[in-house]
Amino acid sequence: MTPDPAQIRAARQTLAELGVTLADLQDNPAETPGIPTLADYLPQVIAAAGPGATRTYGNYWTRMATAWGNRRLDQITATDIEAMQHDAATHARTRRNTRNGRHASEHVIAAARAIFNRAIADDLIPAAASPAHRVAKPRRLPSPRRALTATELDHINTAARCSGNDPVLDALLLRLHTETACRRGGALALRLTDLDTTQCLVRLAEKGGTLRWQPISPLLASRLADHATARGALEPGERLLRYRDGRALTTRRYDHLWKRLGQQLPWIANQGISTHWLRHTTLTWVERHYGYGIARAYAGHTDNTGPATTTYIKADLQTVATALAAMTGQPHPLAQP
Repeated sequence: MTPDPAQIRAARQTLAELGVTLADLQDNPAETPGIPTLADYLPQVIAAAGPGATRTYGNYWTRMATAWGNRRLDQITATDIEAMQHDAATHARTRRNTRNGRHASEHVIAAARAIFNRAIADDLIPAAASPAHRVAKPRRLPSPRRALTATELDHINTAARCSGNDPVLDALLLRLHTETACRRGGALALRLTDLDTTQCLVRLAEKGGTLRWQPISPLLASRLADHATARGALEPGERLLRYRDGRALTTRRYDHLWKRLGQQLPWIANQGISTHWLRHTTLTWVERHYGYGIARAYAGHTDNTGPATTTYIKADLQTVATALAAMTGQPHPLAQP
């Protein structure tokens, strides 16, 4: 509708009589105490986030605070987020598993959504007002990971045992991940109390707060116990895996291990092979020989998503131990005859 010039003149005259200007009618952050600026609100988001989210999104939250820290949450637009998404993809650091900045692009959107999800939960903005949810995430590409062949796995283990400043530790790590198909976080979180040498089990605490007992071979159980004793893990709550000087193992050991192996075996570096490929290798073997239900239990997948059939094909600890015994060729005390 075209505004009436007479009404505009009357409105301006009324504002002049009241001593009010158009600038006075515009939004002022200081006059909107219900919606904080990003800089004021971000510490609450970080405090509520878990350590994994903080580790993944921390750098992106810092960039957002630098770019938009003085803006209220309702003043950040989808265009702002999309511009940062493109910038992150363009300047992403080149890594072994890089995909032209695709991961950085995904993480910008996920980091922004984490902020606005918290704001929605705190009733600071309505769900429909979230700019982060109006920016589409890049479609997730299929993973390039696959099961390693027996020959490839043998070459990896041989190279690890014949190089490096601690080949005993590296061989133990590779064996642990091959037998249990655990993730790096599960291995690093192992404590002395999580090792049961009598029933040959380790208790794995992995992502999503999952906790499970996983069978291991008697040989690996004894090697882990010897490792802990030799490197100073005496109290039940102390970390199991350790460097030679007694310090608890960190992710840096994995990074150095695969970088070294990639230098000796170029195909490792070319394909971006990492510890998670061992998980693919073991679970593929179990699925091929024992079926999907047992492979699912072996992997520690306890979520309820997927076909309803998964409710009825749950495998128990004894069945997983049986699959392990067949894979390693070593008897296990819990394995079925």
